[in-house]
Amino acid sequence: MALRLSLAPPAAAPAAATCRCSSASFLRPHRSRKPRGCVLAMADLLGDLGARDPFPEEIESQFGEKVLGNVDTLHQILIPTLSALSLASLPLQPNAEPLSLDDARRLLFKVVGWRLVLSDGEGDEQRPVRLQCVWKVRDEHCGQELIARINAALDGADHAPAALVFEAPNQVTAELSTPSAAGDSLTVNDYIVAARIDKVKTLDLIPKKRAWA
Repeated sequence: MALRLSLAPPAAAPAAATCRCSSASFLRPHRSRKPRGCVLAMADLLGDLGARDPFPEEIESQFGEKVLGNVDTLHQILIPTLSALSLASLPLQPNAEPLSLDDARRLLFKVVGWRLVLSDGEGDEQRPVRLQCVWKVRDEHCGQELIARINAALDGADHAPAALVFEAPNQVTAELSTPSAAGDSLTVNDYIVAARIDKVKTLDLIPKKRAWA
């Protein structure tokens, strides 16, 4: 049997479907296209952040009632009163008048941890005579350190506390008052001094609270 050899090129196989995708396209994750013009608000990502609560000074100043609105959006801000200012930044008032019981109670919200001591009597006979604050410290050394810090904060104030003592085993007591013809009384200077004492660092002197897991 004779064997025939053919030099013609073999018949081309059916063309397979060509892929024009580059190798890099296999490495990129699939991303769905968003329609153009779609705006995503930042609040949708962060959620509702809300607004902060007003500070006590802002509430006392009644800032909502002291802004006069006009149709052209111009506003007139009224000057804040004494009750709206920080007492610690105010200078001591020369010849300050004794405060009434109502004014003394109102200014009590401007200081932290102080209580009002009234004179003996009932009803209208009572008057404010002292401001008192008590700190619990770790030991006597911390108590003496707190007294030294208070004296340093009031250096040059020309209005020293009526009493500033350490009481064993772990208590420091401060009392503020102003001598007057009718006896001890309270003036705005006592509250200014109390506000300055409030700024004294005490966190490292007080007993540490236990945290239970």
